Amino acid sequence: MPLTLETMLAQTERLGVVGSPSSTTHLAMDVLGCAVGRKLVGELAIFQFLQDGAPHFALGQITEVQLRNIWHEDPTMRSLVRQRGRVEAVSERQDTHLGQMVLSAVFKAGVKHYEPSILGTVPSTGTTIHVVTDEVLQELLQPYQDQIFYLGHVYGSTPKLPLWFKHFGRGPDGAGEAYHIGIFGKTGSGKSVLAKMILTAYARYPQMALLVIDPQGEFARDMKPGAGSGAFALPLGDVMRKLGKKPVVLTVRNLVLDRWELFEKILYESKFFERLTMPKGENREAACSILSEKLQKAKIKLTDLHKRASFDQAWNLLQDEKIQKVFYRSEASRNRFQDAIAESNIEEFYREYWSPAAELFREDRPQARSVERALQWLLSPENHQRSVLVIDLSKEQGSGLLWNDRIQSLVIKRLLEGLTQIAENFYKNDQYLNTLVVIDEAHRLAPRELPREDEAAHQVRSALIDAVRTTRKYGLGWLFISQTLSSLHSEILQQFRIFFFGFGLGLGQEFQALRQLVGSSGPSLDLYQLFRDPHSAFDISSRQYSFMTVGPVSPLSFSGTPLFLNAFNRKEDFLAANGLM
Repeated sequence: MPLTLETMLAQTERLGVVGSPSSTTHLAMDVLGCAVGRKLVGELAIFQFLQDGAPHFALGQITEVQLRNIWHEDPTMRSLVRQRGRVEAVSERQDTHLGQMVLSAVFKAGVKHYEPSILGTVPSTGTTIHVVTDEVLQELLQPYQDQIFYLGHVYGSTPKLPLWFKHFGRGPDGAGEAYHIGIFGKTGSGKSVLAKMILTAYARYPQMALLVIDPQGEFARDMKPGAGSGAFALPLGDVMRKLGKKPVVLTVRNLVLDRWELFEKILYESKFFERLTMPKGENREAACSILSEKLQKAKIKLTDLHKRASFDQAWNLLQDEKIQKVFYRSEASRNRFQDAIAESNIEEFYREYWSPAAELFREDRPQARSVERALQWLLSPENHQRSVLVIDLSKEQGSGLLWNDRIQSLVIKRLLEGLTQIAENFYKNDQYLNTLVVIDEAHRLAPRELPREDEAAHQVRSALIDAVRTTRKYGLGWLFISQTLSSLHSEILQQFRIFFFGFGLGLGQEFQALRQLVGSSGPSLDLYQLFRDPHSAFDISSRQYSFMTVGPVSPLSFSGTPLFLNAFNRKEDFLAANGLM
């Protein structure tokens, strides 16, 4: 079997030879004359060497190429070059090109297949370095072909970069633990499309559940039959159905809120008490709390709050002077409140201020499911073919309901608490959740800095931080999509195992945060800074969506060094590469 790979290498193009100085992490590559004129930066290269008496094969990406001509560095020769432009016997003929190669994986030729190894020695100078082809990668990774998934090509090269996204359970296709994943990049860097492709990778596993919390509604739109938004236009819902995953979309119109605590906070955010001359503050909090408590004692169901009888009961309670004394101690304030109630149009109050809030708790809406029921349905271990649930919390879906950013935050907090609680219950019963949760617009939900007065946003951030800290052992992984790196809370960043960095993080605070995460300021970050803005391309078809990835996401990255790829920019290429046409 090793002869097969050796034969392949003999037939592939030679790029250079191992030069000096080299180490076990960075190799100097003396570029051959036949390869000087070709593009080398980003190219995936391979060389064979002998270690412990066994053939080994090391792979890595070329991150930099330097030109040296010692004659041109001589002051006298520089004077001649200044006068003539070039010196025939020296210029170009005495040029040497030195490449820098960062190793990412080493394989040992075993009895049946190639096994992961390490570079425990530096191969001798003159060792030939070849370009990597798709055939070479297939031969190296033959036992794992069923697990390989492709998101694009090696950065600046033609072979597809093999990646693997294993489910969080045990078994041959399982990772044995949950991973947290982060995708970062400016608007237009391709991070949403990359997230959809990763979601497709995990959808291949019947035992894995997928949940998307979608504040903008982008994923929900792509789940419709024949749909696909943006230039890439990946028909995400159709692909999911092809893979046996039933996509279910819940919007705010059919997601039933199911906690009295939520009702109190949503009523507080509404204009109900504002129209009764009560501004936001302790008094309004007390009024919402006492009203909720009295309605529960009156046996009013949360799902019946939208009915006129429930509103009448609440209106009567607010006219009770004993209840008014709970939130208004001074007689003048109570008199003002009573005058506001007496002068109010009851019909208008019910229609304009009570009903939009109460409708969020209404159970008899079309295809309605409570938060608890929806999560239990998705995460139930009894389902052998688990589904994809997208919760669309966009403002477009909240038309006619009481819906704004703060109420959206309250609902997201409820979802996070429900996920954590169910995960804990499963864990106590020795059941593994095996679920990935996708959070879009993560920089809005868990920023480093927040206004003190925005209590709802603080609660969501705290819930997210607690979730990523504690749920991994339950088999619950998180995929965060964020436009910024430096503004995302550091407690969350520290929990990520896999990173994808797109264009737009190469300056200022973003680059400092990137340098801290990657742990290097060397060739890898230099190569990252060469990424082009996809929107600088002449047309859509020539756009390049480049990413640097760090973590155990590829069979070629087990040494922990970053890998670079250009994501597919045509849906046909992506679907064909992964057998999803």
